[in-house]
Amino acid sequence: MPVINRYIDIDQVEKEAKKDYIDRHSPFIHCAEQANQGEVFKVTVRMGNEYAHPDDHDHYIRSVQLYNGQTLLAEASFPPGSLGGNGAKGNAEVTFSVVPTSSKLKLSAMAYCTKHGLWESDPVEVAVA
Repeated sequence: MPVINRYIDIDQVEKEAKKDYIDRHSPFIHCAEQANQGEVFKVTVRMGNEYAHPDDHDHYIRSVQLYNGQTLLAEASFPPGSLGGNGAKGNAEVTFSVVPTSSKLKLSAMAYCTKHGLWESDPVEVAVA
């Protein structure tokens, strides 16, 4: 089983290099706080908040997955060079369309960096009306 890395509050980290490392590898979920049952709901997952991730042939974000609890809802894969290649930096981002069928969503995202492994977002709860 791979090691799963988690975001920590970078305001509590003293070294800038460590802040960069943590932030650029962490997936962040962006969505509304409420959804309607049976209707399409947009969820965006963005890699990094303050820092961009490099896009090299051997170091890039390969995939992003969106979960509701333990259920995989959606997945996106990125080949090397998707953000420009040759060391270009950017924030891999994908917007998923999901249809809620329960009374709430407990969303989390996982992302895989080809050099630094698997990273998990903080969970986001969404009320479903």
